[in-house]
Amino acid sequence: MTSTEQRDREDLAAAFRWTARLGLHEAVSNHFSLALDDQGSRFLVQPAGQHFSRVRASDLLVVDANNEVVGGQGVVDPTALGLHGAIHRSVPNARCVLHTHMPYATALTCVENGRVEPISQNALKFYERIAYDNEFGGMAMDDDETDRICALLQDKPVLLMGNHGVTVVGNTVSEAFDRLYFLEKTCESQVLAMSTGLPLKYVDEATARRTRDQWENYPGLEDNHWSEIHAMLQAEHSDYRD
Repeated sequence: MTSTEQRDREDLAAAFRWTARLGLHEAVSNHFSLALDDQGSRFLVQPAGQHFSRVRASDLLVVDANNEVVGGQGVVDPTALGLHGAIHRSVPNARCVLHTHMPYATALTCVENGRVEPISQNALKFYERIAYDNEFGGMAMDDDETDRICALLQDKPVLLMGNHGVTVVGNTVSEAFDRLYFLEKTCESQVLAMSTGLPLKYVDEATARRTRDQWENYPGLEDNHWSEIHAMLQAEHSDYRD
């Protein structure tokens, strides 16, 4: 194993552990994966049935372009096998793929025409950066479902999946996880605002775009967030690196 792959494994294991810490996981469901090459022909994913809070770097399986496990011990959940491989191979900038049913974001996928509205500073991070899938067709276990999801992610890093959950992609684990975290905080604020029954206060289009660009160019935020997650895990549960 190269030092790069070991670092990738540690990053993905950290994402699993911190997602569990925040309560954004769901039993032994949901899946995170990370491509080991730019073509997405080999990727890391957790074994079926393993809880996010117990994932270690060495537990992660390597899956090849034929969706065969070629490294590690275990099997991959069928809902992750085809979908994550297809996304890695066909979606630009989707080296890391995070899929969850986290509560507030999923709540928005369960209401008619649920959308992330431009009503908070956090929400503006995602202005014009979210795709929406309103054609829920069951679990992603067939080519039609997989193809539709891949098409929707071609030019957006976030997909809200109607009646289902969310998928977030990024060039790195830190980029994808930062998006996942702020997406849930955004949706939490929106659901709380909606629960008051009062009218939502929208930000105008020009300000929304300017603030989004400020988010995307903010120095060090994503890297510092990720470094602190690693530091806290190292201090408390360093076995994630094993």
